[in-house]
Amino acid sequence: MRALTWHGKLAQTAAGLLPDKLAQAMTDRAGVDRLVVLHAALKAVRRGGTVSVSGVYGGELDPMPLMEMFDRGVQLRMGQCHVRRWVDEIMPLLTGDDDPLGVEDLRTHRLPLEQAPQAYEMFQQKRDGCVKVVLAP
Repeated sequence: MRALTWHGKLAQTAAGLLPDKLAQAMTDRAGVDRLVVLHAALKAVRRGGTVSVSGVYGGELDPMPLMEMFDRGVQLRMGQCHVRRWVDEIMPLLTGDDDPLGVEDLRTHRLPLEQAPQAYEMFQQKRDGCVKVVLAP
C-alpha cells in the first residue's frame, strides 16, 4: 500500500508540472486519487449497505476491492453534487451567526471573490495547507 501511495503522489505531482494539454491526457489515461477514506468506508459499511460518493473523486486507474464489494453485496453510488434544490433551505444555516453545521471549522482560507482563480489554483496544488476556501463577495 505504501508503494501505491508513493507512486500516486509522484503521478499527481508530475501531472501538476506538465503543460495543461499533456497533464489532461496523462490524467485521462493514468489518473489516480487518494482512496484511503473511500476504502475505509467500503470496509466499514454493513453487508448489503451503500457507500455514496458525491463530487469528484477517483482517477482512471484507481484500484478498488471489487471482489470484497461483490461478496458483501456493497452498493457504490456516485455522481456530481446536484445541490441547487437545497440552496434555499441551507443558506440560512450557512449565513447565520450561530453556525449550527460547524462549517466555519472546515475553512482554511477566506479570499475575496476577485481572487477566485488564485484560490482554485492554491486548492488544486494544496499550497499553504489549503483544504477549503470561502470566497467572500
